Amino acid sequence: MANFAKPENALKRAEELINVGQKQDALQALHNLITSKRYRAWQKPLERIMFKYVELCVDMRKGRFAKDGLIQYRIVCQQVNVNSLEEVIKYFMHLSTEKAEQARSQAQALEEALDVDDLEADKRPEDLMLSYVSGEKGKDRSDRELVTPWFKFLWETYRTVLEILRNNSKLEALYAMTAHRAFQFCKQYKRTTEFRRLCEIIRNHLANLNKYKDQRDRPDLSSLESLQLYLDTRFEQLKIATELELWQEAFRSVEDIYGLMSLVKKTPKASLMVVYYAKLTEIFRISGSHLYHAYAWFKLFMLQKNFNKNLSQKDLQLIASSVVLAALSVSPYDQTRGASHLELENEKERNLRMANLIGFHLEPKVENREVLSRSSLLSELVSKGVLSCATQEVKDLYNLLEHEFLPLDVASKIQSLLMKISKLGGKLASVSSVPEVQLSQYVPAIEKLATLRLLKQVSHVYQTMKIESLSQMIPFFDISTVEKISVDAVKYNFIAMKVDHMKGIVQFGNMGLESDKLRDHLTILAESLNKARAMIYPSAKKASKLGEFLPGLGEIVDKEHKRLLARKSIIEKRKEEQERQLLEMEREEESKRLMLQKKTEEAEKKRLAAVFEQQRAERIRKEIEERELEEAQALLQETEKHLKRGKKKPILDGEKLTKQTLIERAMTEQLKERQEQEKRLQKVAKTMDHLERAKREEAAPLIEAAFQRRLVEEKVLHEREQQLEVELSRQRHDGDLKEKNRLVRMLDNKMVFQERVISRRQAEFDQRRLEKEDRIKQIIKARKQERDIKRKKIFYVRSEEERIRKLREEEEARKLEEAERRRKEEAEYKAKMDEIAEKQRQRERELEEKERLRREALLGKSTDGLSRPSELPAGSRTTEPGAAAPAPAASSAGKYVPRFLRERSESTDQAPPLEPDRWVKPAPSGPDRWTSGSRAPPPQTDRWTSGSRAAPNDSDRLGGAGGSNKPEPWRPSRARNTQRG
Repeated sequence: MANFAKPENALKRAEELINVGQKQDALQALHNLITSKRYRAWQKPLERIMFKYVELCVDMRKGRFAKDGLIQYRIVCQQVNVNSLEEVIKYFMHLSTEKAEQARSQAQALEEALDVDDLEADKRPEDLMLSYVSGEKGKDRSDRELVTPWFKFLWETYRTVLEILRNNSKLEALYAMTAHRAFQFCKQYKRTTEFRRLCEIIRNHLANLNKYKDQRDRPDLSSLESLQLYLDTRFEQLKIATELELWQEAFRSVEDIYGLMSLVKKTPKASLMVVYYAKLTEIFRISGSHLYHAYAWFKLFMLQKNFNKNLSQKDLQLIASSVVLAALSVSPYDQTRGASHLELENEKERNLRMANLIGFHLEPKVENREVLSRSSLLSELVSKGVLSCATQEVKDLYNLLEHEFLPLDVASKIQSLLMKISKLGGKLASVSSVPEVQLSQYVPAIEKLATLRLLKQVSHVYQTMKIESLSQMIPFFDISTVEKISVDAVKYNFIAMKVDHMKGIVQFGNMGLESDKLRDHLTILAESLNKARAMIYPSAKKASKLGEFLPGLGEIVDKEHKRLLARKSIIEKRKEEQERQLLEMEREEESKRLMLQKKTEEAEKKRLAAVFEQQRAERIRKEIEERELEEAQALLQETEKHLKRGKKKPILDGEKLTKQTLIERAMTEQLKERQEQEKRLQKVAKTMDHLERAKREEAAPLIEAAFQRRLVEEKVLHEREQQLEVELSRQRHDGDLKEKNRLVRMLDNKMVFQERVISRRQAEFDQRRLEKEDRIKQIIKARKQERDIKRKKIFYVRSEEERIRKLREEEEARKLEEAERRRKEEAEYKAKMDEIAEKQRQRERELEEKERLRREALLGKSTDGLSRPSELPAGSRTTEPGAAAPAPAASSAGKYVPRFLRERSESTDQAPPLEPDRWVKPAPSGPDRWTSGSRAPPPQTDRWTSGSRAAPNDSDRLGGAGGSNKPEPWRPSRARNTQRG
């Protein structure tokens, strides 16, 4: 993305790219400039850039680029110079229209070129294949490819402009103009699909305008200018819809007009209302709604009569005749008879909607609104004098259909009047909204009405009539059509008649339908059959005949009895089932009632909680508003101090002030001041421009006269200088010739001197060339030596690095082997020490077991000796010291030794030492500082006994009386801690 110091540079760059045929790059450069945040302040060069940018977009048919650029340009000049945006958009639409017209003029078959259903749809594959297979001519294909893309681009242009201008109050007129041009485009080229889409776009724009009311530049629909523009657009939309015969879209346009007027609560001008009702008459006529069509004609008549001062008597008669005939064309019976409730509600809603559209009530009230009906319309026509303005034929027709009772002659009289009425009509010179009125369009409906009136009147006079006579009385239709008309009339209870084709007659009057006679046909049939059976098989009262049935009478009675019992049980079961169902229903209803009551109570609680929260929120909001009001007052006082004199805006006491209001007001004041400054600058620039133009106009003749005088003076001066130059040239030439003649005699000496100088310089050159070659050879030799030395150094360094790397790898391998060897030795040592420890523990367990057995044996003997001392032999007493010897061992093992045994062991000799253990190191025999109950130094190689305590001597435990030098076996640390304690 190129950054330009000035916008003019981007424009120049784009023109250069266009000149070399790179339009895409030029468009991209201008697009980058327009969308850049660096140029967000409007200036005059930006307008020229936008003109060039729009030209490129149109030439290349880049609608997306055009839309992006126009949106960015709208942001730039929305608040400063919105007229520039208007000019750019007008230029954009002008170029698009011009290109489309050029393409249209180049194409010879426009209808074929525009034979596309949707301008926004791409070309389908089957269309492409069909165009190649069907043998379409090359010129027709080129026309299609030439015209259709330009019309697509023109349609996209209209959509883009409407999207950009949709919420801009300053460009409402341009928005309306664009919509009108888009409507004309759809009308000119019969684009029904695009017209529907255009109507939907404009409808969505108005809906969004009403939905988002806090927009900054939103158009104000309450102003007369804005309302008039929007109404003109909708009425133009209505006109084009009727001309394109898009009646559904026309009806939606009517609803849009009504909704727009309901929104602003203002009635439009009479000229617009005339168009409104004129189009409504066409819409209702096409849809077959005769009643609404008649009401629309009536409203149109009243508007023309009251507001059209140029209305002629002939046009007034035609309009009044149309109103009366439209009212007479309405069906005389109610077609909602026998309809369902849903249909009645829909019809009621439809009537209410149509009444609003026709009556144009901006604030309708249901209780005050009149019901639209044929009778009320006819009475209103008579009361408002519409019938008196109609032609004499229409008046006679009205009297025949509504007031006269001529069952035999009414059809012939009506037919003669209809023939005269069908010839009436023509163009209306004084009514522009209704260019032409043809009364013949009401003849079929009037003929149907005349047939119904004739049948109604004949039914009052005759009860029976032949079909041939009836067909002769009705010259409008044949008997089949009359029968269809009568079927509808009988269906909606307008007349009562019956056609009997077997007898060839028509019966009038309320003769009852077959359904009334067939109501009890089964009962009557049963009674008749019973009577016939009784006549064929009379009841026998004689005994002889009764006896014939006696043999099987018992069985019949039993079967009948069983059948009755079964029927009774079935009835009882059904009663019980019904009662059970009733109880379940009552239980369900009770549960539903309780649930509903519970839900109601919960809803009431929620409502009370919501009301409480709402009151609390309202209180908080009021406090916040009061606090903001105080802050706003303080801010207002602060801002009033800084305002200039004469710029202070009066603040009303009752006005609600907030921070946002003050900020908006300050921004508005700043904007107004900036706009005023811009206007002043423009005015000053305009004044200076006029002044400069006046100065230049006054100075122009003076400058021209001075220029002519200067030309004369310069001509004389030029001739004088030219003569002087010629004389000086002649003098210089003469002097040069004299100097040449003087120097010719020295020419030989000059040649000798020149050769001597050249030879000397050649010798110097050769000498210096040889010196230079020697010096170059020496430099080459020195550089070669340097390269050899450098190559040897590199080889030596690489060799050293390789040797060091190999040594390092060998060292690492040796360390890995050493670590692996140490790990294996430690593992073997650990396994060996585990084995030794296990043997030691096994040895200790065996010693403890022997010690326990010896102590138990010793305790048993001592007990016997103390209980019977006289019985002990002398030899046994001598062996007491030896027998008491295990006591210290037991004591040393951490076991309990009785006091008398400890006393006895003190008085006796020391026990002989036990056999030393080959698995434990012997304790030192002499006195040592490690045997005083302190910690013994752990052996270096035994990690199982490191940190353990040395076993105290027996003498230490027994008060110093001799001990054994036998080493104590290994025991748990808990036992050692117990002994120290």
